[in-house]
Amino acid sequence: MKRNIYLMMKPLEEARNIWQARCGNLKIDKELLAVERSMSRITAEPVIARICSPSYHSAAMDGIAVRAESLINASETTPRCLILNNDAVLINTGNPLPHEMDAVIKIEDVCMQSEGISSLQSVEIMTPVVPYQHVRMVGEDIIAGEMILTINHSIRPQDIGAMLAGGVIKIWVKKKPQVIIIPTGDELVPLGEPLKRGQIIEFNSSILKAMVEEWGGEAIIHKIVPDDYQMIKDAVKEAVAKADIVLINAGSSAGSKDYTPQIIRELGELVVHGVTMMPGKPVALGIITEKPVVGIPGYPVSAMLAMEEFVMPVICQSLSMKEKQREKIQAVITQKIASRLGLEEFVRVGVGYFPKRDIPFVAVPQRQGAGIITSMVKADGILRIPRLCEGLEEGSKVDVELLRTKTMIESNVILIGSHDNLLDILANCLCKQYPQMSLCVTNVGSLGGLLSLRRGDCHLTTCHLLDEDTGEYNLPYIKRFLHGMDVSIITLAWREQGLIIQKGNPKNIHVLTDLIRDDIVFINRQKGAGTRILLDYKLKKAGILSNNIRGYETEVFTHMAVCAAIEAGTADTGLGIMASAGVFDMDFIPLTRERYDLVIPGENLSLPGISALLEIINSLEFRIQIASLKGYDLNECGREHGFTSSHSVSLSLLPH
Repeated sequence: MKRNIYLMMKPLEEARNIWQARCGNLKIDKELLAVERSMSRITAEPVIARICSPSYHSAAMDGIAVRAESLINASETTPRCLILNNDAVLINTGNPLPHEMDAVIKIEDVCMQSEGISSLQSVEIMTPVVPYQHVRMVGEDIIAGEMILTINHSIRPQDIGAMLAGGVIKIWVKKKPQVIIIPTGDELVPLGEPLKRGQIIEFNSSILKAMVEEWGGEAIIHKIVPDDYQMIKDAVKEAVAKADIVLINAGSSAGSKDYTPQIIRELGELVVHGVTMMPGKPVALGIITEKPVVGIPGYPVSAMLAMEEFVMPVICQSLSMKEKQREKIQAVITQKIASRLGLEEFVRVGVGYFPKRDIPFVAVPQRQGAGIITSMVKADGILRIPRLCEGLEEGSKVDVELLRTKTMIESNVILIGSHDNLLDILANCLCKQYPQMSLCVTNVGSLGGLLSLRRGDCHLTTCHLLDEDTGEYNLPYIKRFLHGMDVSIITLAWREQGLIIQKGNPKNIHVLTDLIRDDIVFINRQKGAGTRILLDYKLKKAGILSNNIRGYETEVFTHMAVCAAIEAGTADTGLGIMASAGVFDMDFIPLTRERYDLVIPGENLSLPGISALLEIINSLEFRIQIASLKGYDLNECGREHGFTSSHSVSLSLLPH
């Protein structure tokens, strides 16, 4: 089969308009549903009250029921004495008003003629009352025959109460749009099955299903269909006959086995194939027997964005609901972002709050691969780069669509710096102790972290930079890059750095000089990382030239990524920390111990999030969890090592 070519590629806004106009004929049936089960459903007809509420005149207060006309002349000088069960009746809130009575006097306004209600036979009243004082009249809330809810109303808890009070037990609601999701691909494996090389867990459908259900639809996941044209075509025909909307996951791009566009064209109408958005460009939009059929890209981030742009509007339109709009804020980006001209790019960002800045929010770009689902997990928001823009400069003002609430984001603690496994433990302890707070970590290396701190793009950084001349960690670099800033340096741990190798050491690696062997492939950390600086220092001392090491130019951003490359067989070894090797059950050759520090500007020490972090660092739970990992020495955990100026930090939360 010929490869697909995006001959019909449309700008995003144009594609949305064409698609929504073409899907306007989608009709959703209605169903009769018990009111108690109708939460968040959409009314298909107006809801009319069957009875009044209340259905009788009732007391609105505890007190006595009386006839208002009998108290017209009551006063302090001429009080009226009422005989109970004759002129007045004791009554509780909600009790029916006796037929001959038309008002209620609160019990606290009644002058007792005895010491207790049980022996009370008469009462004295000193003020007149008006008819129906403290009385809930028939239909005060709801009158039989009046409309309680309109058509196309999304039902809330209070609506359920009003309908039941009005005697409505069942209502007509719009059926949830039925969506069938068809995962395709020879490489896909169902959840729970062991993976072989080249296989992928089929998790996209679970994401799509959850999104459909969040928007008010109902989704069924079809069994995985191999990359076979006829099998996919048969699955689509069967799904179209049963569902309101069909989603075909993967197969919409330009590969030799991407059959979705051709199948849609053969069975119906291919409305759009290819949209100028990234991620999400390969989306295919079609109509088969007047039902929307969408070819969703295979990469998970592409899939999610395509769902939001093209599936959510169809579901909302079919239910007569407004599309959910995200809250937007203005922010300043922390680094230059390149973008391809002609594509509207969706950039996932973390967001930090700095109230002293003119624009208090900063946007920190996250990893941007279309296949990196964790970029959506960790993102606080999304910024869009217009398709006619070639990118954004550092410091540009941008609009960010929030994925979390503004209140939550204002509690973020932004850490940009060097990676270590213990940051995951620190983040988890923070959320456990302070659920409203989050530690948002971006791994850029030690030097990148110091520069980010200098620009004011983060609340704190982490570093482990060895100075070749003095043999001292971090302080010489901090003095150089943060000159004039008041900062506190607080140790998290001393840690073991060394060569990470496969279990059993199959390549017989023992010393640094083994890295220059022809049969050894190395995996390196990025420029500016403390681990990269340490490696170059060790190579220099050993007289090893970096251009003699295969793989020296191949860079990753974390210790865990080094381990992943070794496990995958793309590298034989790399420099990293013992804790990461332990996670992957790999062998480790120690080379040195190094100090891993937090660097915090003095002006940030009083922030609630920073105070919480310092408290956690000194907590027993944090230390116990770190001690369970290999390669850490916590004897100096929480120790303050000095400042770049005269600013002093309160050490009340730090051990001495």
